[in-house]
Amino acid sequence: MLQIILGAVMLGLLWSIMTIGVYITFRILAFADLTVEGSIAMGAAIAAHAIYSGFNPYTATLLALVGGMLAGLATGLLHTRLKIPALLSGILTMIALYSVNLRILGKANLSLLRMDTVYTAFKNMGLDRIVAFDKLGISQVIPIITLGLACVLAITVILYWFFGTETGCALRATGDNPQMSRAQGINTDNMIILGLIISNGLVAVSGALIAQQQNFADVQMGIGSIVIGLASVIIGEVLFGRNSFFSRLISLVLGAITYRVIIALVLEMGMSANDLKLFTAITVAIALALPVLKSYLRPIAKSIKGGM
Repeated sequence: MLQIILGAVMLGLLWSIMTIGVYITFRILAFADLTVEGSIAMGAAIAAHAIYSGFNPYTATLLALVGGMLAGLATGLLHTRLKIPALLSGILTMIALYSVNLRILGKANLSLLRMDTVYTAFKNMGLDRIVAFDKLGISQVIPIITLGLACVLAITVILYWFFGTETGCALRATGDNPQMSRAQGINTDNMIILGLIISNGLVAVSGALIAQQQNFADVQMGIGSIVIGLASVIIGEVLFGRNSFFSRLISLVLGAITYRVIIALVLEMGMSANDLKLFTAITVAIALALPVLKSYLRPIAKSIKGGM
């Protein structure tokens, strides 16, 4: 059971970076961005191809970040300059990225077995050879959890600082009230583009880290990722609250980990892996519909209480 939980925590930390990216567009900008499904695969493709070509894995991850930012820029320009609706802009970029990712990989998938990744340095430090961890059978996930936690903490601190700056506040105001923001002299189009660049950059980094963890990149690995991101966002908000901006960022990480733990436990109970997408979609639908469900259930609860 410990192996299952820690494995879920490991994946949750890596996917939480993508969840933070989804949160920026979905909650802060109120922008339904489907670019995510292409940019996460793009980050994996760029990192895998760069490592395969002999690049340092950290340089490869930075290249993935740049690639994701360019994908967000493309969606932003389609929406703000060409006035294409937000949802359609993301879909167009996502479709285009499928071909781009195939070009980058050169084939449907690319293996990274026996190649150095960002986790190799942590393994060389001996984190995977600690006797106590080895006896518990969890030695292989410790280096990944260590790096994942470090990345998540760094990103959380940087974003908390950024959204406290004048530009960050302008970006948040754009999502809250674009008309009032424009009245205050904020260029909302530029803020939307900036938000999409940051979001998809983070999503691509998540894809790069996931590809290096699983030792391969696949052109279809982004399918359904937007639903996973939304599920993690909703679970984090519902279970861990959203009182302050910093606590919201932490709740996103905890939400991603919780989602992965739930999936791991459900699979352990015998659920078919083929039903995971359906399970995730139902979870997101229920979470999004909670306010409506509560309004329906409140009169029933009152009547029951009154009858007693």
